[in-house]
Amino acid sequence: MGPYRAELHTHCYRMLGSVHDAEDALQDALLRAWKGLPSFEGRSSVRSWLYAVVTNAALDLARRRPRSVLEPYPDRLLGDLLEPSPEAMHEQRESLELAFIVALHELPPLQRAVLILRDVVGFSARETAGALVTSVPAVTSALQRARAATRIGLPVRSQQAVLRSLGDERLQALAARYADAMQRGDADLLVSMLASDIAYTMPPPPTCLRSHAAIRDFIREDVAPQRWQHRVTRANGQLAIGCYMLDPARGRYLAAAIDVLTLDGDRITAIRAFLTVELLARTGWDGSFAAADFAGFGLPAELPG
Repeated sequence: MGPYRAELHTHCYRMLGSVHDAEDALQDALLRAWKGLPSFEGRSSVRSWLYAVVTNAALDLARRRPRSVLEPYPDRLLGDLLEPSPEAMHEQRESLELAFIVALHELPPLQRAVLILRDVVGFSARETAGALVTSVPAVTSALQRARAATRIGLPVRSQQAVLRSLGDERLQALAARYADAMQRGDADLLVSMLASDIAYTMPPPPTCLRSHAAIRDFIREDVAPQRWQHRVTRANGQLAIGCYMLDPARGRYLAAAIDVLTLDGDRITAIRAFLTVELLARTGWDGSFAAADFAGFGLPAELPG
């Protein structure tokens, strides 16, 4: 089972939108698979059988935890996939992009499972029906509805296509400008990097800033008074920035947020800020939305003052 663990983990994340829930579902599924191994008759591949077990474990967890939370997925976890081709890696990252994950979680769990198994994993209608213990016509109908619903919210170009067109050098320069604007509280510089159609979201919900003026005020009033350091990372196949805020009492910069950026060329069309548990605690966080886990990104919990 070991060789399939990484791709099964990403599958659980697509189903659940949470790295921690994905881990729970995968552990449950692997226990089910181990207990059910004597009944495996070899009529399908081990991989297909494991996907069926894992999908049903994720569906069970989704029904027990209907409240949807979204966590960023560290790209570094994709490094454990078995010798993927460059094309396969692009496909894996595209199917983890935030726009797709958000669209998936607007679907009922069964439609979500059908869409992922058919369009991401590559199961046939018959394999999908067998995995979900339903009929081929039911799978076909669910797939049509799921495709129609998700098509509305997806951008024309994937982030993978945008990042490839920018290239590493331009991408590094963009990340450096973003970090510089935030560290200096330079609202005008940040706004100059934004597309005209912008969404800046962060917990607690429903905080969503959709105009340059609102974002400029936020930078000046909430970001500029603090002192920051930043580290570049990748999340959900997208450019992301680890943000550290100075704690004057300790003289250390503490992990504060993972900002995941959505780009259209060299313009930012969306910023989704995932705050850490420590920062959320100051807002009276009740656990109803996800927190960023810096350790999962290989980033330190704090930096020197």
